[in-house]
Amino acid sequence: MGIILSLQGCMAVGKTTAVNYIRENAQYVNISYEENDDVINEIKRRKLDKNKFSDYIEIQRLWINKEIERWEKAKEYECSLMDFGAEEIEFYTLNYPKSMGLDWDVESKLKSELDKLRECMPECILFLDASEGALRVHKENDKTRSRNFFEYYLEHLLPLKKKWFLNKENVDVLNVDNLSAKEVGMAVKNWIDKICIKNENQ
Repeated sequence: MGIILSLQGCMAVGKTTAVNYIRENAQYVNISYEENDDVINEIKRRKLDKNKFSDYIEIQRLWINKEIERWEKAKEYECSLMDFGAEEIEFYTLNYPKSMGLDWDVESKLKSELDKLRECMPECILFLDASEGALRVHKENDKTRSRNFFEYYLEHLLPLKKKWFLNKENVDVLNVDNLSAKEVGMAVKNWIDKICIKNENQ
C-alpha cells in the first residue's frame, strides 16, 4: 500500500488551491479530490435532515461508506494526497452535533462504520492554519463558491477542529497568513517530498 496524506484546515484556508498546485507541479502524487455529488443527491432524494438524529445517522453512514471507497482507490497509488480524508469524516460525524449543543450518541450508533473508517486514516496530515482575518479575505476573494456554511463553520466548528487535530502526533501545521498561493503550494510540496523520502529510506 502507498502513502496516503491529507490536507486539513478551515473552509477557505486554501486547501484546494494547494492541491491544484501539487497536481500541476508534482505529477508523481495522486490527487484525491472530494467528489460528493452522489452522496448529496442521495441525501436530497431521501429528504434527510441532518438536524434530526435518525436522519443524521443515515447521512453520516453515506459519507463514511463513500470515504472508505475513496481510500480504497487512493491506496493503489504510491503516494496520494487527499483534499480532506477519512479524518475529516470522523471529526465531522462526532463533532457536528456537539457544535449544535446536541448530546447525541453517534459513536454507538455508528460503531461498526467508524471502526472501518478508522482503518482508512492518512499516514500524515498537514493542517493549514490561518487567522480569522486571512480566512475572511480568502473567502471574499474566491467568487467561485458561495460558502454559505462559512460563518457557522468559523464560529462553531473550527475551534473544535483545532482542538481535535492539533494535538495529534501525525499532524503538522503550516500557518498561511503571510504566504502567497504559490508559496503555500511549494510548502505543501516540500512537506510531501520529505515524507516520501523518509519512507523510501526506511
